[in-house]
Amino acid sequence: MKLYNTLTKKKEEFKPIEEGKVRMYVCGPTVYNYIHIGNARPMIMFDTVRRYFEYKGYDVNYVSNFTDVDDKIIKKAVEEGVSTTEVTARYIDAVKEDMKNLNVRPATVHPMATQEIDGMVTMIQTLIDKGYAYAKNGTVYFKTRSFEGYGKLSKKNIDDLEAGARIAVSDEKDDPMDFVLWKPKKDGEPYWESPWSQGRPGWHIECSVMSKKYLGDQIDIHAGGEDLIFPHHENEIAQSEAANGKDFAKYWLHNGFLNIDNKKMSKSEGNFFTVREIGAEYPYEVLRFFMLNVHYRSPINFSRELMESAKNALERIKNAVSNLAHLSENATEKEMTEEEKTFLDSVIALKAKFEAAMEDDFNTADAIAAIFEIVKTANTNLSADSAKQLLEETKNYIVTLADVLGVDVEVKEELLDTDIENLIQERQDARKNRDFKRSDEIRDLLLEKGIVLEDTREGVRWKRA
Repeated sequence: MKLYNTLTKKKEEFKPIEEGKVRMYVCGPTVYNYIHIGNARPMIMFDTVRRYFEYKGYDVNYVSNFTDVDDKIIKKAVEEGVSTTEVTARYIDAVKEDMKNLNVRPATVHPMATQEIDGMVTMIQTLIDKGYAYAKNGTVYFKTRSFEGYGKLSKKNIDDLEAGARIAVSDEKDDPMDFVLWKPKKDGEPYWESPWSQGRPGWHIECSVMSKKYLGDQIDIHAGGEDLIFPHHENEIAQSEAANGKDFAKYWLHNGFLNIDNKKMSKSEGNFFTVREIGAEYPYEVLRFFMLNVHYRSPINFSRELMESAKNALERIKNAVSNLAHLSENATEKEMTEEEKTFLDSVIALKAKFEAAMEDDFNTADAIAAIFEIVKTANTNLSADSAKQLLEETKNYIVTLADVLGVDVEVKEELLDTDIENLIQERQDARKNRDFKRSDEIRDLLLEKGIVLEDTREGVRWKRA
């Protein structure tokens, strides 16, 4: 298996730190609003990476954080006249629901920054003790020039960076390139105690601390969007390696940007879409499938035309699986002919082609192409006269490979409206009786059947995903 490593700018053979195990950290969202479709790309892609490792038999420890203390969160809380905790709790729940709809599996651990402050204070003190950081007037700064390898991920030269820096940004920094590890509170802001001031951590330190706590001093893979390469990931490397005295991550994976109709997504352009807004137009699985049709390192262009194309392509795979299921139900048990065995060998060869694509830096576009080759050859060559075993095995290969991509291509029996209403009423009754376990079971059952519930003041609304 070969991965393109941002650190070395080349593909490298994947060799885990510990045989059979993968330690993987993916930077998660700052929870002050609903996630947009740009946020969804790394969630979908690196969930797929995790799925492929598990498919190959690896034990994956997958950590993805929630940044739940930040200027934007504080601003949102002030605007709404609520606490920051209320804001973050609401949007963490929303992120989890969006992830579930996109078939993104929960991480092994989803740490929250506010629950890891003690570890951040400890690491900052370690950096001070080792001479990599200093405190001034309650703020702690990392001495960027003290870390010899600074710039090795982004390939930026620190002297060039300094030339472009505004020295007037802060009078108290020893160097304009130094960055904040801890900052004092402002009026009305949440804060924590520390040896330097009542305040809160800088953004970069949280991932270094959470990665160390849940994965160890050294990890196999650190991943996220390419916008995080500098300064966030560069600063993570500096902090972690300075504090721990070891190389931080062996492989750095970064996904490309997402554009809307060939333009950068922005609210000012009026082309900013949340996952939920697109989910109201298309099934969530179509958004996931669309994202995987482009190699993760390439920029991806979102448009309704391309979404329609993805929807139709996914439908072709589902139709093929449905047809194979129907044929196998009515097929007779008989030995496969030599010709059929040869055909099955060709399907197995296409499975190998799928795996080869995934092992070449997780080329999901080519992996999907291999699935379509199985679909095309099955549609052309298999019929009601084919051996039951051949039909079932061909179907199972398509279903299994699609599942590696997190796409469910088995068509489920659709619930009638009356069945849905009855289940919703049963859920309401369960909630009144405080039987929340049953209430959650019904909600999950409906979601599995493609029915999304929305609890409103006027009652429960539902829609087909």
